[in-house]
Amino acid sequence: MSTERFPAARQARPAPGALLLCRAEPESVAPAAQLLHERMLLTPAGAEWSVLVPEGTPWLHGGEPVDRVVTGWATALAVGAPWPVLAVWWDADRGGFTLASGFRRPVGYDWLAHGIPAGEDEAMRTFAARLGLDPVPEMRALDALTKPDPAADARARVRGLLAILARAGVALPAGLAPGEPADRLSKAARAHPQARIVEWPVGREAVRAGLAAVDRARTVPWPPWPGDPRDLSLAQVAVGLPLAVWGVRRRSGGWVVAGVLLVAHGVFGLTYGIVRPRD
Repeated sequence: MSTERFPAARQARPAPGALLLCRAEPESVAPAAQLLHERMLLTPAGAEWSVLVPEGTPWLHGGEPVDRVVTGWATALAVGAPWPVLAVWWDADRGGFTLASGFRRPVGYDWLAHGIPAGEDEAMRTFAARLGLDPVPEMRALDALTKPDPAADARARVRGLLAILARAGVALPAGLAPGEPADRLSKAARAHPQARIVEWPVGREAVRAGLAAVDRARTVPWPPWPGDPRDLSLAQVAVGLPLAVWGVRRRSGGWVVAGVLLVAHGVFGLTYGIVRPRD
């Protein structure tokens, strides 16, 4: 009886994943996160920080890279909120981060799978400045992440970044570690006693959610908007429409979401003036 040899099983490629860190309390993050139309888990992540854990994995089903998806989400959240959003992500080939704040151009940095830096040093300095990190010890630690290190792969680099941000108050719940697959991240987030599910409501609740997000955003504008709030709403619609169209043409779901959210936030802002007129 002959014995057949089966080919050795291919080593499984590490699953991609992502986390969205918001520099705000969960009560402020939840209304804005609802507008993403993505089911997520929201938990505290240290002093004045919250973390959003995506329940879905559109980067696995839509063919779009995880970094592009979460950059769109972070941008969409930041343009309608008075606080910055940091997306950290990883896949089989790379790992990195994107920081979005207001209407500023997002800044990011990434590393190849074996930890080789693939970003620009200036981006790291801009990142530190926007988060108000100490220009001496913390910038020195960030600068070390831009240097070759054969002992650190991409995910270790992202973990190193989060360790530095611990000095700024970031404290991820147990189990939310870069490199973990999406299902494990969701399980870890659900185990947190203060975790909540954030998803898009329906009917009148959707309108209330939009108005609540606008209401919170107007409390502390980011960046400061000196003119009529209606002008800001019109600007959001004007920027959001071409951004959504560009995302459709590029088949970029993340940027489509960013464009649609900009338009939605602008429309809600215009509606806000009618429903809740200024004194």
